[in-house]
Amino acid sequence: MIQAVMTSPGKIEFNEIARPAIKENEVLIQIRRIGVCGSDIHVYHGVHPYTGYPVVQGHECAGVISEVGNQVSGFSQGDTVTFMPQVSCGVCYPCQHGMYHICDSLKVMGFQTSGAAQEFFPIEAEKVLKLPKTISLDKAAMIEPISVAVHATRRAGEDVQGKNILVLGAGTIGNLVAQVNKALGAARVMITDISDFKLEKARQVGLELTLNPEKEDLAKAIQTNFGFTKADVIFECVGVQDTITQGIQVARKGSTLVVVGVFGKKPVVDLGLVQDRELKLIGSLMYQRPDYEKAIELAAAGMLKLDEMISMHFPFERYLDAYHTIEAAKGNIMKVMIDLE
Repeated sequence: MIQAVMTSPGKIEFNEIARPAIKENEVLIQIRRIGVCGSDIHVYHGVHPYTGYPVVQGHECAGVISEVGNQVSGFSQGDTVTFMPQVSCGVCYPCQHGMYHICDSLKVMGFQTSGAAQEFFPIEAEKVLKLPKTISLDKAAMIEPISVAVHATRRAGEDVQGKNILVLGAGTIGNLVAQVNKALGAARVMITDISDFKLEKARQVGLELTLNPEKEDLAKAIQTNFGFTKADVIFECVGVQDTITQGIQVARKGSTLVVVGVFGKKPVVDLGLVQDRELKLIGSLMYQRPDYEKAIELAAAGMLKLDEMISMHFPFERYLDAYHTIEAAKGNIMKVMIDLE
C-alpha cells in the first residue's frame, strides 16, 4: 500500500509499504477521506511545537472497515467509520478521572504518533465509531472537527438553549461551533471574522448575524443584536491576541469565555477585567466519546450544513498540492479534503 510521509516541513514522500496486519482488538480501515486542518498546516510550515519529522499525518479521517479482529464485535466489513485520534496512557490523574482527552502523556495521531495518511490504517476498535449510511464520506471526515465544537459547547458548563452566543473567528472550527450552538437551541448566534470570505461562508450555512470587527464596532453590534444582556457565552476560536482581548472587553459581567483557538504566541490577558467582572475563563482542548456521538447525531439529523464548508478535493497523490493551494488562498478557503478512492 502507499503511505504519505512528511519528511520535513513542506516535503511529502510517498512510500510503498506492506499492508498492515491487525491485532485481535483492532480493525483495519480502508481510508477514503482525510481532512486538512489548521494544525496540519502548522506541521507543513514547521511551526507546530509538538511535532517532529518524519511524520505520517491524517487525523480527520473517514473510511470503511476492511478487516475485523477476532476479539472485536459490533463492526463488519464495509461499515463506514471514523475514529478518535487520541492516544492516552490510562494511568495518569486525568485518565483515572475520565479526562483521557487531556492525558498527561497525550499523543495525537498525525502529530506525536502516526496518523492515517495511507491506504489502510489499523487501529483499536474502541477508538472507532460506526456511522449511519446517510452520512457521506465527506461528512464523515468532518466528525472530528464537529466533535471539537461539541466539546467546546459542553465546556461552557450550561445548556445553551435560549442563550446569546458570540463566536470570535469564522474558520472551520468557529463556523462549526456557531452551527452546533444554533442546532442545540441557542437564541441568537453572532460570528465575527476579519475575512469577508469566511463571513460569507457563515451566511451560506445559515449564520445570519455576521460581523467584521475591522469594519463595524463589535460592542455596538452586541448591544443591537443581544440587547442589554449581551452575550451569555463567548467562544474564542482564532488563537490570537486581538480576539482574546475583544472577548474579555465585550463580555458581560458574569459571562463565560471558552478558549478554543490554539495560540502560537502567548497572549496578554487582562485578568483585572476577568476578576472584576467575575468572568469564567475556560479552556477547551479536544473531545471525548460522547462528543463524537453527539456530532454524529447532529450530522445524521441534517442539523449542520457541512457540504458548503468543503472548498476543494485533491487526490491522495496530490497531497502536497493541497497545502500549496491552502497557502496561496491566504485564508480564503475552508475545508480541503484528500481523497483515497
